[in-house]
Amino acid sequence: MPHEITQWPREDLEGAWVTLGLIDCHTHLVYGGQRADEFAQRLAGVSYEEIARQGGGIVSTVRATRAADETTLFTQSAARLEALLADSVTAIEIKSGYGLDLPTERKMLRVARQLGERYPVTVRTTFLGAHALPPEFAGRADDYIDEVCNRMLPALADEGLVDTVDVFCEHIGFTLAQSERVFEAAAKRGLDVKMHAEQLSNSGSAALAARYRALSADHLEFLDEAAIATIKEAGTVAVLLPGAYYFIRETQLPPLDLLRRYQVPIAISTDSNPGTSPVTSLLLMMNMATTLFRMTVPEVLQGVTRHAARAFGDAEHYGALAAGRRADFAVWPVQSIAELAYWFGRPLCARVVCRGDIVFERQPNA
Repeated sequence: MPHEITQWPREDLEGAWVTLGLIDCHTHLVYGGQRADEFAQRLAGVSYEEIARQGGGIVSTVRATRAADETTLFTQSAARLEALLADSVTAIEIKSGYGLDLPTERKMLRVARQLGERYPVTVRTTFLGAHALPPEFAGRADDYIDEVCNRMLPALADEGLVDTVDVFCEHIGFTLAQSERVFEAAAKRGLDVKMHAEQLSNSGSAALAARYRALSADHLEFLDEAAIATIKEAGTVAVLLPGAYYFIRETQLPPLDLLRRYQVPIAISTDSNPGTSPVTSLLLMMNMATTLFRMTVPEVLQGVTRHAARAFGDAEHYGALAAGRRADFAVWPVQSIAELAYWFGRPLCARVVCRGDIVFERQPNA
């Protein structure tokens, strides 16, 4: 061991476990308002379609996000981020997609950048202009994709606000052909892509994502074996989102056995969003992935560290505690590492180190 290393300060952690800082690789963290009242309506038997006809659903979040100024949007989003940081999240992906026009998409991405500047966390931004069809483009989805590809993406990329590009490809989202147009526009800019894929139906979207060497294909409840083979060959990470699965009461399980058989890397994330996964705990997602999806403790630990780093788009600097990697790690005063996926609703993390500096410490018995 080099002499200079032996002289570095040392600290006795009294038998605590140390892990990488956790990576939340799929979130919609920046948005205005909330949809708790709609949640209560659904519990009372009102259908999602009826709520949408009343002006609810994603349109209500778009309306609230468009109306919020940057300061308000930052304050609301920061509260959600702080909860994730207390769970030892040191890197997070944040998508746009609740603006659906250039000024609001820009505002969302600016807020995401500001969160990364003002908090001890690495933020990567994802442009999700192709999230839903805005009201002003009703019945004109192709025209809206023109707007996304020819106006919004170029402007936002030129302003340095976009790290990756995502599309919601689904019967209630955008078609394969429309999604491919967005991917082609991203490729012209040299931007990595992701895909909301096979969440509600088997549409072929995961195979499209693999064809464009997407960083990840996300959700995947209706993924089939042929598509699994293609994403394996492409090196695309399968991102599973148990919060959304739970919240919308899905019954179609993602094909874990096939993903394991093909040795596809599996990441776990919160999908933090107001409509289908109002989640601010990555540890809770680890528990849900074990209980709902029957994943093992080693699988979920890799799913929020090593494999999440690949989906995040920077496996070179994240995903391992090693020389040359980022000094992001967390300290856990637990007897077994399995406790990270075992407890929920209980604060576990004692300390978070980000870029070599202590950024969070929980007081004993706090």
